[in-house]
Amino acid sequence: MHQARIKLTGTDPEKLAYVCDQLKKIAERTGVDLSGPIPLPTKKLVVPTRKSPDGEGKASWEKWELRIHKRLVGIGADERAMRQVMKVNVPDNVSIEIELKG
Repeated sequence: MHQARIKLTGTDPEKLAYVCDQLKKIAERTGVDLSGPIPLPTKKLVVPTRKSPDGEGKASWEKWELRIHKRLVGIGADERAMRQVMKVNVPDNVSIEIELKG
């Protein structure tokens, strides 16, 4: 049987967990194998900005940070299961990539 690898990426870990729970329920209902969710390393994007816009005074800096969380889920690529995966309600700030493995 084919295996589908689903890679979830987003800035809110709670919304990622919500999508992972939906995928787990689909796997239980259809009876396909499920592996994961496997947490991948979190990517931190740091942007340092100067506090004073005019350039005078003390050189003080602020750091803005964006964390990108990733999860990897493997699910059996049964036709019925994949149709349900396509219908999963995915929040706006979560992106999903599906790759079929032979």
